[in-house]
Amino acid sequence: MHSSTEQASDKKRRHPRIVLQKGMFVAWHGGDLQLFSRVKTLGTEGLFISVPNPPPVDTKLRLAFDVPGGNVHAQAIVRNIVPGEGMGVEFTRMDLKDRVLLEHLLKRLLR
Repeated sequence: MHSSTEQASDKKRRHPRIVLQKGMFVAWHGGDLQLFSRVKTLGTEGLFISVPNPPPVDTKLRLAFDVPGGNVHAQAIVRNIVPGEGMGVEFTRMDLKDRVLLEHLLKRLLR
């Protein structure tokens, strides 16, 4: 169930995002942190990662997560934080093979 704030935010997005009910995990490190966390939403441009104490906005991260067909590696930056809930991160660099794996997953989930 989306709140009206989330729905308004979804309307502003250039690319669709998927809410992952069962969750997916991402290994990430940046700043002084190195964690394994649940992904709440997934899109072509980034993720929302559930973490109780996220690093500050503009922290650069390295991410790794499994998708059908392989493992996706990406560099990202923290764009927003929700205290006690997590952080929205934007992908800043991803190799072509990783981008293809991610797009195949999203295409399958968006059916």
